[in-house]
Amino acid sequence: MAIGFFDGVHAGHRRLLQSLVRNAREKGARASVLTFEPHPDRVIKGQAPPLLTDLEEKKELIASIGVREIVVRGFTPELAALSADEFVERVLWPEFNPAEVYVGYNFTFGRAGSGSPRLLRLWGDRLGFMVREFPPVLLDGEPVSSTMIRGLIEQGDVSRAAQCLERPYSLSGKVVPGDGRGAQLGFPTANIEVPTGRCLPANGVYAIRFELLSQGVVLSGVANLGVRPTFISADRSCSPCLEVHVFDFTGNLYGEAVRVSFIGRIRGEHAFRSAEELKGRIGLDIQEARNLLACPKAMC
Repeated sequence: MAIGFFDGVHAGHRRLLQSLVRNAREKGARASVLTFEPHPDRVIKGQAPPLLTDLEEKKELIASIGVREIVVRGFTPELAALSADEFVERVLWPEFNPAEVYVGYNFTFGRAGSGSPRLLRLWGDRLGFMVREFPPVLLDGEPVSSTMIRGLIEQGDVSRAAQCLERPYSLSGKVVPGDGRGAQLGFPTANIEVPTGRCLPANGVYAIRFELLSQGVVLSGVANLGVRPTFISADRSCSPCLEVHVFDFTGNLYGEAVRVSFIGRIRGEHAFRSAEELKGRIGLDIQEARNLLACPKAMC
């Protein structure tokens, strides 16, 4: 059993889970994961960091590695109040009886995070389970972590975030009606519901992959995430909008569930002096996005 929150299921998480699955297969054992919902900080501190994956996406990513049993434990005030020893005695051992426990080097558990891999090993020696502790995966000498990846995404560095995640960062949502301004400019756009509680890339223009989830069709496009400052007015909300222009596509996308994967950042968002000036810049953005998506080095 691997234990953790596994936000993002990034490169470090993947090495741990790949080892879990490989060793379980060799021993004829069941590979399982214990994770939690909501984020522990939501209960302990009253506020969680913006998430890299929602629960369903996290489960999908973990399952894709080969894990067949994913246990989602509600992270409640009662669970948070258990000491590290009580967590092992009341939850881990009686409920799961693991033969091996897989954790990351910075894993903590129990009230105030007092438990560590070292304490878990002491319990393993006493109860008869093995603890496998995994070191960090390094990128240019820096440990890959969910916190590091959030910082990269919030800076707009989706290319480097993709290296840490070993896939492009993505957001999923439904296509909802917009104000039709993209079509008026000659570049029709799909307006995507921005999910709440998720880590959002810095405002700007991005080369993207656009997946129709009901059909499994993946298309290319360019997206603007932000507040559309060229057209902002005092009576309009400043909450971010995600608008996608899908290349070489005609059809009605309203109501479709889609996934937008951010491949590379083209530029920041800024106001233009006129709609005509914006139209010219969009044309350049589209060409730059096509070039970026055609690059063999782009993580698509």
